[in-house]
Amino acid sequence: PRPVDPAAVTDLREHAGRGVSATVHGRAVLAGNAVLLRAHGIEPPADALALPGTAILLAADGAYAGAILAQDQPKPDAKAAIDALHRAGVRKTVMLTGDNEPAARAVADALGLDECHARLLPADKVTHLERLLADTHAADPKARLAFVGDGINDAPVLARADLGVAMGALGSDAAIEAADVVLMDDRPSRLPTAIRIARGTLAIAWQNIVFAIGVKAAILLLGALGLANLWLAVFADVGVAFLAILNAIRALTLAPPEAKP
Repeated sequence: PRPVDPAAVTDLREHAGRGVSATVHGRAVLAGNAVLLRAHGIEPPADALALPGTAILLAADGAYAGAILAQDQPKPDAKAAIDALHRAGVRKTVMLTGDNEPAARAVADALGLDECHARLLPADKVTHLERLLADTHAADPKARLAFVGDGINDAPVLARADLGVAMGALGSDAAIEAADVVLMDDRPSRLPTAIRIARGTLAIAWQNIVFAIGVKAAILLLGALGLANLWLAVFADVGVAFLAILNAIRALTLAPPEAKP
């Protein structure tokens, strides 16, 4: 293929959720989905629309010119991450994607996802998330919905979800800014690890709270009855703090060795 001189590209325009258009060496070029081509009076052939994966349709000077086929591959640990989420108590896993239906369905089936919604624009993702939020809270008011994403188009959904999780290594700045939690690499298996760490940390915090208040209340009662001495008072202060710190150190062991940075 002949390389394209950037200086030869003019009138470059982005069409949200559809693709791009430009003038290249004096020719009007389109690159995007079928919606973009049809908006310019070009009907893609049926075989192009049936291609597996994500097809970037091309047109030049008002005529269909071909397609570039791109197909996402699930990350190596994606299936294990989904299975771990189900074991951790996640009730439903849903994929919201802008890819076409066959490609999205193939990935969803391979990963064992419960639902899959394809061909979504950024606004469509927010609409679907609102529905999922309503269904989730109606079924269980205490339940929370988390959304995981990394693209700039995911930022509105990350901000709207009960918990937004951004994949930090390759995530866009907008997604990272909108998220509540940022995973420091792009391994999906980090998500169930993060849930395990969060639950373990919360459990340790409650253990320390109950232990500290319980011991201090008991010694306070003994003091009121005249049964507490100075050493019990010292234990209630320094001893309880020391034991609580030792218990808190257990949080360092919550992540498996391979998940630690």
